[in-house]
Amino acid sequence: MAQQPHPRFSVMSTSSLSSADALSPATSTTRFSLPSVNTASTSTRHAGPRPNIFDRSLNKTRTTEVSTSAFAFLFSEVVQYTQKRVSGINDLERRLNTLGYRIGTRVLELMAWRAESGSKAPKREIRFLPALMSIHTQVWKAVFGKPADAIEKSVSNEDEYMIIDNEPAIERYISVPRDMSQLSCSSFTAGIVEAVLDGLGFPARVTAHNTPVQGHPARTTILIKLEKSVLEREEVFKT
Repeated sequence: MAQQPHPRFSVMSTSSLSSADALSPATSTTRFSLPSVNTASTSTRHAGPRPNIFDRSLNKTRTTEVSTSAFAFLFSEVVQYTQKRVSGINDLERRLNTLGYRIGTRVLELMAWRAESGSKAPKREIRFLPALMSIHTQVWKAVFGKPADAIEKSVSNEDEYMIIDNEPAIERYISVPRDMSQLSCSSFTAGIVEAVLDGLGFPARVTAHNTPVQGHPARTTILIKLEKSVLEREEVFKT
């Protein structure tokens, strides 16, 4: 049985193929003649091995940035792909959080590598607030190109902290339908933060919430709820 062509690709008909043969270098007229190709120079140009992306230095790519449009398109496709395979908003946010967690583990590993290779005495934060400041500035800048806007502590719950982002880059080109107004695609960002905190030794549950204000309709709050063991360790350090 003849293999059917993929619907996303068009296939030339027999007549078009015959017309294409009429324009080949062997049968074309002088007016439409094609220049001959120097096969010797072409083969020499690509004779050497191509550079492998895994051979690049992780430190030399420190300032490399991804196109915003490319990232927006990719993330939009991720959200649409995930949306078709979930039962509700909570399930969608959970899956986005899981995807972000995988990214966060790699971000932490990369930043730790660069810190160790760029300093003779790399420092590892053992207190929560300095680690939170590092996420607010260094991690945010490494992932989104700018620091977050603010850090807040809950007044009623001592185990809750918040990272505020007035204009999340991840939601800049995301349009959420009205029937899904409670959805926060920044759950992906929350997963990144949760992975970094877990890797640094500050286990927590991290969620994302839409908190729009005047002038910042896309304002997002990343809520960090620390485990009890973290608070107990912080009390030990105070004594």
